[in-house]
Amino acid sequence: MSLKTLLLLTLTLSALYPPLAGLAQDKWDLRRCVDYAVANNISVKQADVQARISRLTLEQSQWSQIPTLSVGTQLGVKSGNTQNPNTYALSTQTYTLNNYQAQSGVTAFNFFNLRNTIQANRLSWQAALANSEKTKNDISLNVANAYLQVLLAIEQTEVALSQLHLSQNQLEITRKQVKAGSLPELNAAELEAQVAQDSATYINAKGMITQNVLQLKAYMGMDASVPFDVYAPPVEDIPIENIADLQPESVYALALANQPLQKMDAFLIASAKKNVDANRGAMYPTFSIVGQLGSSWISSFQQPNLNNAVLNGTQPVPTLHLTGSNATFYQDVITYPLSNVGYFKQLNTTFNQFIGLSINVPILNNGQLRTLYAKSKLNLRNQELQREQDNLTLRLNIYQAYTAAITALQKFEANKISVTATTKSYEYADKRYKVGMLNTVDLLTNQNNLAIARTNLTSSQFDYVFKMKVLEYYRGLGIKLTK
Repeated sequence: MSLKTLLLLTLTLSALYPPLAGLAQDKWDLRRCVDYAVANNISVKQADVQARISRLTLEQSQWSQIPTLSVGTQLGVKSGNTQNPNTYALSTQTYTLNNYQAQSGVTAFNFFNLRNTIQANRLSWQAALANSEKTKNDISLNVANAYLQVLLAIEQTEVALSQLHLSQNQLEITRKQVKAGSLPELNAAELEAQVAQDSATYINAKGMITQNVLQLKAYMGMDASVPFDVYAPPVEDIPIENIADLQPESVYALALANQPLQKMDAFLIASAKKNVDANRGAMYPTFSIVGQLGSSWISSFQQPNLNNAVLNGTQPVPTLHLTGSNATFYQDVITYPLSNVGYFKQLNTTFNQFIGLSINVPILNNGQLRTLYAKSKLNLRNQELQREQDNLTLRLNIYQAYTAAITALQKFEANKISVTATTKSYEYADKRYKVGMLNTVDLLTNQNNLAIARTNLTSSQFDYVFKMKVLEYYRGLGIKLTK
């Protein structure tokens, strides 16, 4: 590829992907990126769904305190040697049967099993809310890191573009000197190679902006094809806390009280303790108040019809004959024909009620209740161990973040000195080159050293900013890039 073709490609890419800092379209700052991520990131949505499920579990356990109520009916045909449900007489017949029943019950006392279950579910719901908050914080930290990587890529692109312009200007001056005969053609050829190399560096830097923006979109849950541009504040204007105020032990003490993961661990341990109490109570008797209403109708149910009496003659009435008396008494023999009882009248006639106290004593249940109780105690111990592990990890992360911030600060300060020194070296080399006292290779060496020093300075500055933001995050200060 010729130098002219490479320069044309560079200009084309610059037109298609102009530096982000120079666009006039709507720009996204960190706060807007974080808010969008919290609203759209899939992991955040999943954590929110889990919190809603925990809330429904709590509500269901609370409803367990309310009396149960059920109503039902049965309609069918019964045949064979059966007992009449209304007369209780044993007969062989076929009849239609229709029953109605309503049942209700409420737990009166179960050794606080239900109360502890409700409290355990409430604490589990609070733990789920803390986990949702933790997920939001983790996504916010990832978004901040990706955002800073975009800003770093922008800065490095500007450094690469500045280096390209420097090489191009140097090439233009050298060509004039070659044309005038003061410098050999070799100098121009060496600078042409440098321009080609700087162009490739610039193109790679612009590609890195696009890659970092795509990564930022992924954390935000944004479609990769949506137009997007970030607000790039000068890195010097990003507020940073004094590192002397971020000593590891003080940060750790605040993190224990403020970090969502530590709050979640506390809620899970409290919930596990309540589950232990609930499973202990489940092994004792349960007292319940129960009630029932019922009524029935059968097609064969009959009763005597008192309004249609039939006289069937008379019959003597047994009497005790007194001495000297031979009188005999008679009475009428009256029968009443049977008739079917109406549907609603029969339901009213057979209407019955029941209320009582029910006691359920668990004696042999294949060891299920005792096993659940033992498991709940082990689960409590496991949650306590998990909290210890999370606290150890938190302390380690804070100390590592503090050490990384100190190292990044020292590296940043060293790179400042390096840029100052390489800048002076390049300026001296450039002056000597212009008067013919330095060859092109040595000039390019100084020029490349300056470019590397500037790139390292930019990288170390952003690295220092991010390391400080991690410490601020653990301290509970949030993540902000503007004052």
